Amino acid sequence: MLFLIELWESVRGFIATGGNVLYVVAFALLLMWILMIERFWFLTSTYPTMRDDIISRWDARQDTTSWYAHRIRETWISEADELLEQRMITIRTLVAMCPLIGLLGTVTGMIGVFEVMAEQGTGNPRLMAAGISQATIPTMAGMVAALSGVFFSSRLDAKVKLAKAKLVDSLPHH
Repeated sequence: MLFLIELWESVRGFIATGGNVLYVVAFALLLMWILMIERFWFLTSTYPTMRDDIISRWDARQDTTSWYAHRIRETWISEADELLEQRMITIRTLVAMCPLIGLLGTVTGMIGVFEVMAEQGTGNPRLMAAGISQATIPTMAGMVAALSGVFFSSRLDAKVKLAKAKLVDSLPHH
């Protein structure tokens, strides 16, 4: 319990140093990871059953060579592809947005530095250092958030493409 309290105080101190933009970075990061975990869950638990159902329906068909049969096959592949690609654009967008949100924190922190310089002059480096710290921490946080998402979202993309390719290969058209 003491560990959690110390961790929470550490996080609060980090956010206080970096400014309110860190809440936005944290929200984007949380949403990105929730969506990625949901997609991994879908690919490992829900999709295999759906894929097997599509394959069994295709194998049960008498006609797999007519124009009509090919349209049915394409429809099933398209429906599966749509379910596989769900939320992937949102994940990619969140990964790309994290550094931009961090840059927003940089801009707001630098505005604070300029306000201090306008009020106090350049004679007090401590006041300027606090603003510069507030300017750089959100950028770092945004970059770390994006980096955490880049690797896993690209793995997720590869898994989605592989799942679709395997489905297409499993539905032979003669």
